[in-house]
Amino acid sequence: MGKSPARLDNEDEHMYGGEGDSDRYIITYADLITLLLGLFILLYSSSNVDLQKYRKVVKAAGNYFGAVDSTKIYKPGGNTANPAYAQMANQGVDPFQRLQQQLEDVVNEEKLSKSIKLVSNERGITIRILDDILFRSGDAALSEYSKIILHKIGSILQSLKNDIRIEGHTDNVPIANGAFPSNWHLSVERATNTGYYLMSKESLEPGRVSVVGYSEYHPVASNETVDGRANNRRVDIVILK
Repeated sequence: MGKSPARLDNEDEHMYGGEGDSDRYIITYADLITLLLGLFILLYSSSNVDLQKYRKVVKAAGNYFGAVDSTKIYKPGGNTANPAYAQMANQGVDPFQRLQQQLEDVVNEEKLSKSIKLVSNERGITIRILDDILFRSGDAALSEYSKIILHKIGSILQSLKNDIRIEGHTDNVPIANGAFPSNWHLSVERATNTGYYLMSKESLEPGRVSVVGYSEYHPVASNETVDGRANNRRVDIVILK
């Protein structure tokens, strides 16, 4: 028995698709567009969050150094000016890293890596200068060579807005001359002379500079050895947060 024409048409429509199925691709296309739209919204939102984080980091770095503009930590045209620093600022280099690089350049230029150390911690950046660079043994008067070094360091510090703390330290060997009654007096006098030179000769703002003497009570090495005592006799210039 042959199929009726009506049944044949229905089967053909079911097999090959009829007019009702011809627009089904629009549903898939619409789903794809919706997914793509959602993806772009997520990407756009993520980019905005990263931008905000970046701005916060830049602002935090500026506040860390007390600078209104964190790209101006270094003073262009100073005695240790280097065009590379301006390029680093334009490239968004961390001011903390830039400051350390400037100080390291001074240390390397003078070949003083054994006598000047840079220490970074929660207080800020400490320029640790051993006393053989600054003073004669048992004396608190700055040597002529020490003024050359302080001049180069001062040229960098001039452009900062941070408070700067000058700390004098000694070893535990009692002072053996009549110029100072104790190591306390020696440590304070050395810190005072260092700070006063930076203020009077290198134009550091006096309101940002403080001076303190610690005598033998903040050692960085053992006082039981000659090398340890040599490391403890020092002046620390602390760039405070």
